[in-house]
Order: sequence, then C-alpha cells, then structure tokens
Amino acid sequence: MAERIRVVVAKPGLDGHDRGAKVIARALRDAGMEVIYTGLHQTPEQIVQTVIQEDADAVGLSVLSGAHMTLFAKTMELLAERGVTDVVVFGGGIIPDADLPELERLGVAKIFTPGASMEDTRAKSPARARRRRLRSRLRPTPGGSEADANWAGGAQWICSSTKPSSCSRRTACRPRSARWPRRRTRLVR
Repeated sequence: MAERIRVVVAKPGLDGHDRGAKVIARALRDAGMEVIYTGLHQTPEQIVQTVIQEDADAVGLSVLSGAHMTLFAKTMELLAERGVTDVVVFGGGIIPDADLPELERLGVAKIFTPGASMEDTRAKSPARARRRRLRSRLRPTPGGSEADANWAGGAQWICSSTKPSSCSRRTACRPRSARWPRRRTRLVR
C-alpha cells in the first residue's frame, strides 16, 4: 500500500474565518490524504513546527486578513531556515492577482482564490507533494559535507543541533519518518 500524503492545513494570523480551510481539509481528506488541521490563530513558527513534527508532505495556508505577503514570506523563511525543502506550500484566501507573482517567487506552489474548483485543489497541490517527496527520497538533500549530511541510511534526518557541522548524531537527531505525539485535529477516513 502506498504511503498517504500528509497535509497540514493552517490558519495563520488573527483571521477568525476558517470555513474555507475546513472545506479544503475535508476535500483533501476525501481524496485520500491524511490532513492535520491546526486550528485558528497560528503563528508561522507554530505552523513550521507542526510541519516538522508531523513529517508533512504539504502545508496549506488560508489567509483572509490581507496579511498574506507577510505570513507566507515568514513561513517560507522559517521552512528554509530549518532545512525543510521537500514540503510543498500552497495557499488560499482573498489574495489579489497582483500579489501572485511575488508569492510564486517566494516558493509558494499554488494559490487558490475564491471560486477555485475542488478538483483543482485535490489534483494540483497533492501531485506536487507526491513528486517532491519522491525526489527528496531518491537523493540526498544538498548543502553539507559527508559529516553533517542530512541523508543517512536512506532516511532524512532532522537535527536539533544549532550547528549541524558539530553534531555527533548520537542523541540530538531523529529520523524524519519518526512520528511525534499528535495533539491536533486529524481528518482521516
């Protein structure tokens, strides 16, 4: 059986309208994915931590407050800082067409604006997540010497050391596939 795609759906910022995020979460769940909905009022730091803890393949951000440029930029920056390069970031909400090129430049895979079909949502983001996950598992992640490589024994590793070059890998690291305790809402069928 193929491993299910894991998607984190989050509502960053102070926006309290989550109906769209819940509709997307349910649509992705109905398409066979495992969905972790984080709830309202999440900071970019909390979202990135959830993505790492849940070993997610994709993260969807729903922003209706107009703070999308700040929230997406901060989330992308934190993902890059933590070395999480194999996660597809997509989003939705009230986002002007003029901002879409800048979000693409930041690395956001797809933005779903009001009126986007559920078929598009189910097909486009998960397909990218599946391709990116396969690519990341077939080759080591770039950047680093043999001593501090993020690839060992066919599994990616997450290092809790602040200086990966000094990490001995004895106690500070865990395999990326290891699951942490889950305390978030799960939509699994």
